[in-house]
Amino acid sequence: MSAQNCIFCKIAVGKLAASILYEDERLMAIMDAFPATEGHVLIIPKKHAENLHDLPEETAAAILPLAQKIARQLDAALNPAGLNILQNNGKAAGQVVFHYHLHLIPRYEGDSVSIKCKPYREVTAEELGELAGMIRKK
Repeated sequence: MSAQNCIFCKIAVGKLAASILYEDERLMAIMDAFPATEGHVLIIPKKHAENLHDLPEETAAAILPLAQKIARQLDAALNPAGLNILQNNGKAAGQVVFHYHLHLIPRYEGDSVSIKCKPYREVTAEELGELAGMIRKK
């Protein structure tokens, strides 16, 4: 998807409306128009970046402190039982809008959201060490 047709780029330049929680020269935090739970927030960079790999380092470094600030605001305003922080990177991971965005999803007892990662196989410490070494080399 080109930046010209990107829904988040249109929001960032004011061509589409959004409920904005936060905005600076680099980032926006908006209410998700299709929330998983009450208070679902998206943090988006204003400059188009398809996914985590494409984010400028300075932008990436600014996202987590903003997520922490908003998480505290969500706690104070909505008193959720927990919070999921989620970023889908690529189609296979469930990314639908190909403009980087970080989800902050407040969790409530009995909500219907299911975000679970289950181990797919047993691994040994040796296998994990070999894999870590292979990744470090890259």
